[in-house]
Amino acid sequence: MPSTPVPLRAAAERLLDAREPVDRPLAEELAALDDADLPELIALAHRVRLAWMGPAVEVESIISAKTGGCPEDCTFCSQSARYTTEVAREPMLPAERLVDLARRTRELGGTEFCIVVAVRGPDERMMRAVIEAAAAIRAEVDIEVAASLGILRPGQAERLAEAGIHRYNHNLEAGPRFFPRICTTHTFEDRLRTCRAVVAAGMELCSGGIFGMGETWEDRLDLAFTLQELGAREIPCNFLNPRPGTPLGGAGLLRPLDALRCVAVYRCVNPAAVLRYAGGREVVLRDLQAYGMLAGANGLIVGNYLTTLGRSAEVDLAMLADLGMPVATAPLTGTHGRPVTAR
Repeated sequence: MPSTPVPLRAAAERLLDAREPVDRPLAEELAALDDADLPELIALAHRVRLAWMGPAVEVESIISAKTGGCPEDCTFCSQSARYTTEVAREPMLPAERLVDLARRTRELGGTEFCIVVAVRGPDERMMRAVIEAAAAIRAEVDIEVAASLGILRPGQAERLAEAGIHRYNHNLEAGPRFFPRICTTHTFEDRLRTCRAVVAAGMELCSGGIFGMGETWEDRLDLAFTLQELGAREIPCNFLNPRPGTPLGGAGLLRPLDALRCVAVYRCVNPAAVLRYAGGREVVLRDLQAYGMLAGANGLIVGNYLTTLGRSAEVDLAMLADLGMPVATAPLTGTHGRPVTAR
């Protein structure tokens, strides 16, 4: 019987014995492992997830509170006003509607509800609307409120933190070298500044990327280690679901085994983060979706995404039950082996 590859043994010693993330050279070796070694990499990532974060899975729902009409030119996004897509512009949802949706999320076992808007960044009117909605949700629903409002100006992160926003999502989407290929209307540094402002204001940072846009593994590791440096508490792992009408509308789907490798390697680089299994998993992984939960993921976005359909929350919750994975009753914080509240 073949022995365990050296990179996997070295990663296990570092992550499970020394309690340290893998470094860049070792991450490169893990990413380059043969497909035949992928089951062992997945098994290692699952052990790391259990040791650093516990068995619980954090369930979240997101809502597009304002849809379409975004002025940016992100090549993957059907909400950009620059492309002709099936997405219609919709105004900001009223606070009472967001409260109803948050209540539905909580009833399904969700611990976090994220308000997402399609803008470059929030103006004063939108800031007030989001702060009002967050207050209404917190008053009526036992759930944490997160927000994703684009690039923040000075002082806005502090106001959102004061309003009780638990986490702020601002995906970097790709590594710094690849980013100019998917967006030209703002820079990677623009996004980094917002991420740093979020952390400085005391909110938890939720930031991740999209796999399968044509990036290399070097690009993926650039992003993984940038997120490690930022101390991202939650990392959404999205997989490109090509949207008709966008520049990436004709792109092929990422190979399922590569998608699982992305999750496993990101767990080894960011062992104390919530890896949020997110957009595109239904079309990229199909019947292999459960394997992602065994490859290091410990968060799920349930229900639909911003402009694409997901699986029903009931199906995802049944998957977790089948896997014997409890649903967290509060947002996970990176316990490094200490108990996590679950039900």
